[in-house]
Amino acid sequence: MSDDSVLPPPEIENLLAESRLFPPDPAFVAQANASAEMYAEAEADFEAFWAKHARERIDWSKPFETTLEWDLPFAKWFTGGELNVAYNCVDRHVERGLGDKVAYHWIGEPGDTRTLTFADLQREVSKAANALKELGVQTGDRVAIYMPMIPELPIAMLACARIGAPHTVVFGGFSAESLSGRINDCGAKVLITADGGYRRGKEIGLKHHADEALADTPTIEASIVVRRLGHDVHMVPDRDHWWHDIVDRQSDDCPPVAVESEHMLYLLYTSGTTAKPKGILHTTAGYLLGASLTHEVVFDIKPDDVYWCAADIGWVTGHSYIVYGPLANATTSIMYEGAPDTPAWDRWWQIVEDYKVSILYCAPTAIRAFMKQGEAWPAAHDLTTLRVLGSVGEPINPEAWLWYHENIGGSRAPIVDTWWQTETGQILITPLPGVTTTKPGSATHPFPGIAADVVDADGNSVPLGGGGYLVLKRPWPAMLRGIYGDPERYHETYWKRFPGMYFAGDGAKRDLDGYLWLLGRVDDVMNVAGHRISTTEVESALVDHKSVAEAAVVGKKDEVSGQAIFAFVILKADREPSDALAVQLREHVAYVIGPIARPKFLMFVPDLPKTRSGKIMRRLLRDIAEGRVLGDTTTLADVGVVDTIREHSGSAEE
Repeated sequence: MSDDSVLPPPEIENLLAESRLFPPDPAFVAQANASAEMYAEAEADFEAFWAKHARERIDWSKPFETTLEWDLPFAKWFTGGELNVAYNCVDRHVERGLGDKVAYHWIGEPGDTRTLTFADLQREVSKAANALKELGVQTGDRVAIYMPMIPELPIAMLACARIGAPHTVVFGGFSAESLSGRINDCGAKVLITADGGYRRGKEIGLKHHADEALADTPTIEASIVVRRLGHDVHMVPDRDHWWHDIVDRQSDDCPPVAVESEHMLYLLYTSGTTAKPKGILHTTAGYLLGASLTHEVVFDIKPDDVYWCAADIGWVTGHSYIVYGPLANATTSIMYEGAPDTPAWDRWWQIVEDYKVSILYCAPTAIRAFMKQGEAWPAAHDLTTLRVLGSVGEPINPEAWLWYHENIGGSRAPIVDTWWQTETGQILITPLPGVTTTKPGSATHPFPGIAADVVDADGNSVPLGGGGYLVLKRPWPAMLRGIYGDPERYHETYWKRFPGMYFAGDGAKRDLDGYLWLLGRVDDVMNVAGHRISTTEVESALVDHKSVAEAAVVGKKDEVSGQAIFAFVILKADREPSDALAVQLREHVAYVIGPIARPKFLMFVPDLPKTRSGKIMRRLLRDIAEGRVLGDTTTLADVGVVDTIREHSGSAEE
């Protein structure tokens, strides 16, 4: 996700070619929600396109008057309108006879389960909203949420939305310091947390982190604590309240508060290069429209689908595609608390089989982890109910795409490889199933109504076949409305580099057919002998080899070439590292991409340093490659990984 990086000037070279095509199946085309006409309609008048869908998809308390007010870089969508997000996600479905429809099948890691219908959600959200009101929360007050993946998390978010109190969800894996910093930045009044949760068979405490954070958060007046683990935890008198005490005794009648279209719905913090995290601000109507329309069209959602987005709600993917998008569309979702390898590597496939999941949306990191374990785990389960697959979070390399297509989708299910960000709020670049002929590893084309381009260092559009920097040339409904409390930083971070254009911070290439290929962060580009080479392309070439499960590539300073390519490689479970294999892998990259991309250094490692959202921390790999003292490791999912890599540091140099 975007940060305040300095952009290196030259263009990014387009090296890796992919020619395999997967046209849509005629039977899928016949029933698809998407149509090719959507592109033409949106291009003819993009404001009218969004306005039409806003009127059709949202239940308004007061209709909007103006579709878009654009004072670059500040957008206002659907001004004059009033609505309530919780009403649109829950109450209207109950009123229309869908109260008994399942909203969430929840599965705890230890195996406990809960089922919540839309009527259950309406009742629980209203009670939680009344509890917040009892604690003095009013419309406009901020509420912080720091929880594991349990049903009370979406309930808490919707309770905030019901009374017009913006929430900020802090991922349950973050430290006390991260939590207090976010609370203090937004001035939250109440914290909703839990005693803990489960991860990889272990109990993970949260309350002690919350207590540590609240020692340094003067704006917090109270906290609500969900009992998940059931152990005794320290409760501060007059501040801490058990959820089962304060929420369960409330009335289930809480009328939703109508708020203006541009009322702040939530803040979600993303890191920058400075010490202060950025509070990405999302408002109400435009965000709800963007999340719900993309959810229905990109995933081809039907009324009887069982949909599973396997992200964590602590990230934007969970906000848009576990909570607000699916609920606005009255969709039945899976919500899973734990890790994909607990108790074994078939946990996901068991869930797909048990609940007859029809749509799965997950990260390439997870797909590559499954690849490493081999085909036997998914092959042992009935996955024939899956009809659409999605990927999110980073570019997916072609071999992982093909493995996902064949072993999870049975070569039947179309794959929607989606690009978007915390800042964008909704999917922006994606195939449309039933419309788009896909290419493994390409996010294909912008969603209807989105104006994306690839430009050179001077902001000029690159020709077909060229690489450069991904920009967006006009506003879209779910876009961030700024960085909380810092409009100057908003302009500086996203709008200054290419005047009049939003710069996403990602590199991209456009092939000769006009398909877009995301190349990752522009600061993940190596400068080798004057060639600017994307780490994503070299990693894809490595994973293309039958022995490789996952790879991460960084640039290492080199006196001759400026930078040399340093590859960290994880082999599949049945492969053994050897000098001969290292040579073979180098030659494979040279064959697939060209000699300029051949790694000079190659190290076999058992794991890679990743954040808790699954992103590879190449910054730490650069530290290891250069033999430097490590930078900040607080966001690592497993701090011990770095030590393990260093133990393997007899890297093979060419």
